[in-house]
Amino acid sequence: MVLKWFAEGVGRVPGDDRKISVMACVFLVTLRLFIGWHLLYEGLWKLQTQDTASPWTAEGYLKNATGPLRPLFRDLTGDPNDARWLDYDQVISRWEDWRKRFVNHYGATPEEREALSKGLARLLDGPGTFTAPLTALPPGVDPADFPRSVKYDAQRKILVNDGQMHLLPTERDALLALVDSAAAVDGTEKALVATYRAAVERLYTGASSLSYRERLAVSLKADPERAGLLIKGKDGSDIEKRLGDIELYRELSKQYEDGLRNAKVAYQFDHLDKMSKDLTELRNRLLGPVKSMDSELKVAAEKLLSESQLARGPVPEPMSKQRSIDLQTMWGLTIIGLLLIAGLATRIAAVAGAGLLMLFYLAAPPWPGMPEVPGPEHNYIVNKVLIEATALLAFAFLPTGRWFGIDAIFSALFRRRRMTAE
Repeated sequence: MVLKWFAEGVGRVPGDDRKISVMACVFLVTLRLFIGWHLLYEGLWKLQTQDTASPWTAEGYLKNATGPLRPLFRDLTGDPNDARWLDYDQVISRWEDWRKRFVNHYGATPEEREALSKGLARLLDGPGTFTAPLTALPPGVDPADFPRSVKYDAQRKILVNDGQMHLLPTERDALLALVDSAAAVDGTEKALVATYRAAVERLYTGASSLSYRERLAVSLKADPERAGLLIKGKDGSDIEKRLGDIELYRELSKQYEDGLRNAKVAYQFDHLDKMSKDLTELRNRLLGPVKSMDSELKVAAEKLLSESQLARGPVPEPMSKQRSIDLQTMWGLTIIGLLLIAGLATRIAAVAGAGLLMLFYLAAPPWPGMPEVPGPEHNYIVNKVLIEATALLAFAFLPTGRWFGIDAIFSALFRRRRMTAE
């Protein structure tokens, strides 16, 4: 019969074979509802995470895309290799933008805005001065002998250290040596010496801590293992340049992408698989401390907030290329799933759903020669995403919305209007 159908070139199944039983209609509608529910729940779950500390994003999925469309999907993120996290100026710019949004979101009154601005400035830039209370200096201790960053404010009765000049261990030892000498020569009272020692130690503890801006600079610009090392001669000429992990990561990333475009045989893919693991390990080692610092900063900032301010929810994310993709994906899943369940514009929703799912499929296709997607599932050419997309395409050619859904109501209204007009 199938051969006869193709031989006749009719393009339609003849006779009774075109009829669909009631149970077939029931199961087709049920399948539509199940797929609709799956898409709707996925969309709603992703939307709900936006109010949590770990909002969902398609960034990781796009960055780990495989297949011939890998460059396209990765470029959608705007930063496929996380290079912005390894650039000091870009991270600082990111933090400055976040600081403005933080103050605008939680600063409902001028007083709140001022308090938050000062608190964030202290976290990001460090305090203007470090202080430690000290009633009086021990006899024989002369402030003129203090390190250049340390002063004694007799009126306020505090030891003061410049916030931009951190107290070094050698400077702390020099301050302690002053009181040891004074005590030995002048017989300074033990209580006053103990108070002075405690004040110096307290000042050193505070002044040795780094602001987030300084910690970032150390991590990305001053650490020779990460940033590299340039050795210069006495005449200022470059003698030796040692490659840091950041530059090494950028170079290996370029080599990996070039190799992926040109790989054709199995051993080349095996080599690329090993290179990918090395790159992932290096990326985690480089990005881990910076992203951890970013998280610490935001947790520390939340401690500046009152309960009423915390009730306003997290700081809204700025609109970016990646944010736009995330919102389109979340709302696309939600709306398409809702339309499929309701049976409204069913054919259009089915085509839109199939198109969205095919994008998911093409981002990590289980094709021969492609890296296998991590996870318990094992697929070859066909996976559940492709099956679901194919089922939706079938619904585009079936009137399931008229069998059960809002489309049936509109269809009945149009049919009645047409009969009335006739």
